[in-house]
Amino acid sequence: MAMKKNSFLIAAASSGSGKTTLSLGLMRILSRRGLSVQPFKCGPDYIDTQYHALASGNNSINLDLFMSSENHVREIYNRYAAGCDVNIVEGVMGMFDGYDRMEGSSADLACKLNIPVVLLVNAASTAFSVAATIYGFTRFRKDIKVAGVIFNRVASENHYAFLKDACEETGVPSLGYIRKNDALKTPSRHLGLSLDSVAEIERFVEEAADEVERNVDIDTLLSLTEMMYIAPQPFKTEICNRVVAVAKDEAFNFIYPVNIEAFRSRIVYFSPLRDTSLPNADMIYLPGGYPELFAEELERNVGMRKAIKEYAESGGKILAECGGMIYLTEEIDGKRMCGVFPLKTTMENARLTLGYRKVILQDLMIKGHEFHYSHTAPTENITSVAQQYNVKGMPVATPIYRYRNTFAGYTHLYWGETDIFKLWNQ
Repeated sequence: MAMKKNSFLIAAASSGSGKTTLSLGLMRILSRRGLSVQPFKCGPDYIDTQYHALASGNNSINLDLFMSSENHVREIYNRYAAGCDVNIVEGVMGMFDGYDRMEGSSADLACKLNIPVVLLVNAASTAFSVAATIYGFTRFRKDIKVAGVIFNRVASENHYAFLKDACEETGVPSLGYIRKNDALKTPSRHLGLSLDSVAEIERFVEEAADEVERNVDIDTLLSLTEMMYIAPQPFKTEICNRVVAVAKDEAFNFIYPVNIEAFRSRIVYFSPLRDTSLPNADMIYLPGGYPELFAEELERNVGMRKAIKEYAESGGKILAECGGMIYLTEEIDGKRMCGVFPLKTTMENARLTLGYRKVILQDLMIKGHEFHYSHTAPTENITSVAQQYNVKGMPVATPIYRYRNTFAGYTHLYWGETDIFKLWNQ
């Protein structure tokens, strides 16, 4: 069935231009108007998606052209877009910045989804010169439609007049601007999701919405991004006769909703912070998060640490990623963890390690991404059971560990189109 929907991707000329502020502001404004908003995120980021969910009331879905196929990305976009009035995709980095030239970029995603782009331009310390930026970004690839431009960090109405002239010179609609506002700063990306941090994010979302609504022409933006949408066939998933227990609380929450769907299992959630025993399950999933922020609480919950260790020792299936892996080590900076693996974790001399990864484990290939500041040191001999490669096909040293039926590593995996249970068939 064909219907009209608003769909667009928010891109920028460069990172740090304010995409998240604009995205959150628009999501909240449109939700205030009674419209159902479906948020998406280009790339593997877990944190922006949590902000999106708070701003819109709907789970935000990652669309990643490295970790999954083009057909899969299009399928999950269409499936989640079907039930909402407005679909907003927050881009990543600069508009044409991908993992290999333009591949995987915001522009690449907009092209493959056939949706228009709203271009955000940082106007600080510039005026009519933005005409050259706009001209280049709107004509570099003719197969990408830029519906209009929004300017950020605008000093005054007079400043905006120059910027609007620049749009007229290039023939691209100006949709308004966001004022320079030093008080409007995105909350720290290392907050976790405690009650205090949720309140801080909510405050930011409300302020962003008020600021965006003040000088952005929302009605014109909607008129320029209205598209005919053909609803896909209803999505049916056969649920297998198994139970997966997923850790989810303030310490563990880096979760792709599509991964959870792909378990094709009955899902039960538990909290390593508060629960003292595990639910009955055929598998345990320990996702990433912020165990370092809650190390004392995790250490105090002896019952859960003991239950996890006993489950691993008994041969129970466990998959742990990044923060989940840290929880399975002996300790993090002196705070005792579960002790499944002979590793110690530390945040000392923290250095960022990041990048897309292709993981080869015998006959299984699965993709993901690595993003962490901590590092581990073995306390006895332990070797990797898999080889990982970066986007250029070069080997990287990041290990995947196995103990009985427990797999763990720093890499966040994406198995939206892979049967993750093949891990235990190796």
